[in-house]
Amino acid sequence: MTDLPAEAPNHVLEFPGGYTRSVGPVIGRFLSELRDGRLVGVRTQAGKVLFPPLEYDPDSGEAVTDEYVEVGPAGTVQSWSWVSRPLKVHPLDRPFAWALIQPDGADTALLHALDMGVLEEGAEAPRYLKTGLRVRPKFRGRGKRAGSINDIECFEPEVTMINAPSRLEYELQGGRALDRFLEGVSQGKLIGHRCGVCGQVIVPMKGLCPKDGVPTTEEVELPDTGTVTTFAVNNLPDPRAPEVPFVSAYILLDGAGLTMLALVAGVPADQVRMGMRVKAAWRPREEWGKTMSNIKWFEPLDEPDVPFDAIKDYL
Repeated sequence: MTDLPAEAPNHVLEFPGGYTRSVGPVIGRFLSELRDGRLVGVRTQAGKVLFPPLEYDPDSGEAVTDEYVEVGPAGTVQSWSWVSRPLKVHPLDRPFAWALIQPDGADTALLHALDMGVLEEGAEAPRYLKTGLRVRPKFRGRGKRAGSINDIECFEPEVTMINAPSRLEYELQGGRALDRFLEGVSQGKLIGHRCGVCGQVIVPMKGLCPKDGVPTTEEVELPDTGTVTTFAVNNLPDPRAPEVPFVSAYILLDGAGLTMLALVAGVPADQVRMGMRVKAAWRPREEWGKTMSNIKWFEPLDEPDVPFDAIKDYL
């Protein structure tokens, strides 16, 4: 037996100058329209629109009509296959998909490259690549079209979402009750309103009782100590918080009938608990203004926890 050479020779089939053939009136119309940036199919005797056009109906073998129909340009992905590592002969030099794409108004689909954006070689298919994805053709520049299927450089997903920077500046007019409450905070006081019907003290004051719906005017100064009723551990940064994770909690001030939302710090987040006693941590007096940021957060008190039964109605 004769040993084979270590490296098999390369075999090349080439037509010098290219392979020239007549395309006929149907395919010629299709390619001419591609050169002009349009997608055109042809109607069959049965009324279907073939795209790309064929000279004969593949279902019946009958010759197609001479009725040409502009389709698309948008279309829908019918199926696809992902190429994570393109070869030199592929139309794109980055990961892409081969996709069967059915243009709007057509009854058949075209196989073409689908560009999903700039991805590193070896990347997996994006999650939003799926059957039913809406896409549009990306034509080559007008001067680069030659009347061939390559006049469509690729297809690309339709734009369905944008990420636009947004910013809104506004001033909040708090009303008489909230303005009075913030005035108290600017003096280091936490002031609530007592309801004349249920007797509960509402803080921050609202000017009415949310339970009885009656106006409130009687002011009550409350201490800056209270009890954690419920809380949440947050893992997203917040400029008001000392670190991540941090705790935001509903705190029932001593003597109050409603809870208020505030930060809790001075203790690891996993040690905050329902019933924990806390006290307001005020900023230095020279930094005080007419704002709740005068209180940085609430910190633990060295006091026994409040039993659950005593706070269960305030959850």
